[in-house]
Amino acid sequence: MARQLRAEQTRATILGAAADLFDRQGYESTSLSEIVAHAGVTKGALYFHFAAKEDLAHAIMELQSRTSRRLATELDGRGYSSLEALMRLTFGMARLCEEGPVLRAGLRLATGGVPVRPPLPHPFTEWREIASSRLLDAVRQSDVHPDIDVDSVAHTLVCSIVGTRLVSGTLEPDARQPRRLAGMWYLIIRGMVPVTRRARYLTLAARLERDTYAA
Repeated sequence: MARQLRAEQTRATILGAAADLFDRQGYESTSLSEIVAHAGVTKGALYFHFAAKEDLAHAIMELQSRTSRRLATELDGRGYSSLEALMRLTFGMARLCEEGPVLRAGLRLATGGVPVRPPLPHPFTEWREIASSRLLDAVRQSDVHPDIDVDSVAHTLVCSIVGTRLVSGTLEPDARQPRRLAGMWYLIIRGMVPVTRRARYLTLAARLERDTYAA
């Protein structure tokens, strides 16, 4: 049992080191030797868990996928409306991005053309499906205009989140991410939420922004 625990800890250490370097340097610019040095392990330890750099990238994207699905499931079980759950999911993922390098690295891998191995879906495909499902429920709950093109809005939402993350991360401190995310939601809410329900979700966006800063 102790040996298994040490192996799991070593694997997590290697993944964390790889994620940190992928996030800061990019996938192509990071070598296995750098990952070994950054993790403080031997090459043998790395090759015991990961046969190649591609395996590290896949493991990071797999962890990113599990995290997003877990958070979405948790929010679905808390009694929020579908639109609120979707908004909370985007802010929750933003907060997790700031807490560690794995999700940031996963995003950089996804935007850097690193192949995703089936059956794992591409992160953007998975996020569009999650958004589409919540938006369809939001239409049924009358929180969203019934004539919206759900697939188009879900696509736009994912593009906006990814674009906001990439552009803001390049031009300004990470601490401004919640404000940029809230600004994105203000625009989307005004475009798709009926006037009678708009104030509730605009207020929610502002509160989520504050809560993310405070977390």
